[in-house]
Amino acid sequence: MIDVAELIDNDFLRQFEIKIDDHLAKIEYSLQERKIFLTKLVIPEEINDEDFSKEFLSAVFKQIEDRNLSIVPTSPEIAKFVRSNRKYKRMLPVGVRI
Repeated sequence: MIDVAELIDNDFLRQFEIKIDDHLAKIEYSLQERKIFLTKLVIPEEINDEDFSKEFLSAVFKQIEDRNLSIVPTSPEIAKFVRSNRKYKRMLPVGVRI
């Protein structure tokens, strides 16, 4: 289980990141008004499994929700995650469907 405290919002590089051993998983984003565009998911092969991806995305979405931002997933992997987890669809801005 990913500890949300381990998740870093690196606003200089505009990415959420978490370090596992010597590997860095990240989600790149662009922030515009009250929307966060999730543009790229990068998970190194050494730690890439479906459970890690789900936990990582859930932790990022929790942090975004706490900041009261809407999400716009432009990455296919992130859009697929939102489609398969209905509870995150409420975070989409009005008029955005995936």
